[in-house]
Amino acid sequence: MNWQHIALADATPLPWKNGGGVTRELLAWPPGVADWHWRVSVAQVDGDGPFSAFEGVQRWFAVLGGAGVELALGQGSAVQTQRLTQQSEAFCFDGAVPVYCTLINGPTQDFNLMVRSVHARAQMQRVRGALAVSAQNGSVCALWTGANGAVLRDANGIWPVPAQSLAWITSVPAQGLHIDSADALYMEMAPCL
Repeated sequence: MNWQHIALADATPLPWKNGGGVTRELLAWPPGVADWHWRVSVAQVDGDGPFSAFEGVQRWFAVLGGAGVELALGQGSAVQTQRLTQQSEAFCFDGAVPVYCTLINGPTQDFNLMVRSVHARAQMQRVRGALAVSAQNGSVCALWTGANGAVLRDANGIWPVPAQSLAWITSVPAQGLHIDSADALYMEMAPCL
């Protein structure tokens, strides 16, 4: 099993054009390609404001730190609101839909997974305790760890994952994996067939 990982502290912070925050890209797939199929990042959101539009992109969003956000999705009478905190499950929405983000009580740290729907499909869920997974063949599996890190296990061994980092693997063992963590996000990205 060949897990790779990157610590949040090792990812370059990129300020937003509107000055509302900073993003640290952890991984874009395929690596080294500008037209990524999917992308994983952590953002520090310092103020209210609109999200950038991403046509043809499915977005997953989860609050990692701070009091949380309220997202207003859509325009006019069709606006729907979604309140998200550190206790909320990951939220999925269409990247083409206009979104305005309002901070609940100060800055937040948020996790983002963006997937170009013509290339891949994805799922993301919180891990609070333990999770057993069996990934589809050809998928990339990834795990974001909170302050306590995580432990990955399969029939071949045990792999500790440091806190505040992203670990991923491109070939999941046939017997699957077991994740132990008090606070993590598990993702699976599968190519469209």
